[in-house]
Amino acid sequence: MSGITQDLVIFRHFAAPPRQVYHAFIDPDTIAEWFGPDGWHVPRDTIAVDARAGGYQRLVMVSDDNPELTAVVDTTFSEVIENLLLVAHQDVPDMDGDGTITRLTTSLTFTEEGSGTQLELVQGPFSAEVAAGPRSGWEESFATLDRVLQKREK
Repeated sequence: MSGITQDLVIFRHFAAPPRQVYHAFIDPDTIAEWFGPDGWHVPRDTIAVDARAGGYQRLVMVSDDNPELTAVVDTTFSEVIENLLLVAHQDVPDMDGDGTITRLTTSLTFTEEGSGTQLELVQGPFSAEVAAGPRSGWEESFATLDRVLQKREK
């Protein structure tokens, strides 16, 4: 990985209790409704989740404009505390275009805040040049998740 590395940190408030927000990350039907940046979707039949330490989350993001363009997400959970914490890692080849494999770690912490949830996402390491892409992807995904959770509240 070239240059200085950093972790991406995003805080996001959702107007839903922690169990609902946590569930949105481990339930394949719900994941299919929200996961992926704008212009991408995740077909339900590509999603498999075994939410336990040593388990996995696998899915394929597909470009809306070019269905032949895909991105595989294949993570292994290292820590799972129901409704509170998900920690997973994925080996990503050539993330910086330098031919190396980067072990990307993603930590999601779900904290009750009033009647909602404060989500903290920490993901990395990323080079400074790469970090902006994942940030915008997560922010777009979280905006969609917000709408999905709001529909369920009604």
